[in-house]
Amino acid sequence: MSINRPYRNAGELPAELPLFPLEGALLLPRGQLPLNIFEPRYLAMIDDALAGHRLVAMIQPAPGEAQTDNPVLAEVGCVGRITQLAETGDGRYIVSLTGVTRFRLGGEAASGKPYRIAALDFSPYAGDFDEAKAEPEVDRAGIMRALREFADANDLRVDWKGVENAATESLVNALSMMSPFGPKEKQALLEAPDVKTRADVLIAITEMELARASKTQAPLQ
Repeated sequence: MSINRPYRNAGELPAELPLFPLEGALLLPRGQLPLNIFEPRYLAMIDDALAGHRLVAMIQPAPGEAQTDNPVLAEVGCVGRITQLAETGDGRYIVSLTGVTRFRLGGEAASGKPYRIAALDFSPYAGDFDEAKAEPEVDRAGIMRALREFADANDLRVDWKGVENAATESLVNALSMMSPFGPKEKQALLEAPDVKTRADVLIAITEMELARASKTQAPLQ
């Protein structure tokens, strides 16, 4: 998705940003992530982001940490820009974030805010600003095959014309973000170094899920 404020490189981003830890949420560059914001600390975070850079750092808690108040966090997340916001009238925000770039988590800052703020290292992900990077090498046929098999196995309706017409990066990232896989698999998709590798990881995870489902459903002899 295009945004009104495109970022050409990491030098245009703040060095510190608010953190939004959320298990199972995957945001990727140029992808869109809808969020239902209701906790007071994160409502405050959104208000502050809107008054400033409109940027939020999405990150997953580390394994086993999701239910704690101040969880240990994964090492890698993705910055999102607030591109849509609606007030519900009952104290919630419905927000859409558009992914900008991934980051490695640095040290957290003492801010006095109800939410966490941290220094972010964007240097490993300079390629995230290049929309066309690695697209020609992606196994698009493998992605389509895995998606068809997964859709058939789970009786899913798919807009195949829309899928086939989608740009390769958009297709890979959208399928990764919408996939029903767990936090560990979502983190692996996030940390894939490029679109080609992410596509390969997505195919492998889908095939493993299909094989596991097939074993579960196999009749006893």
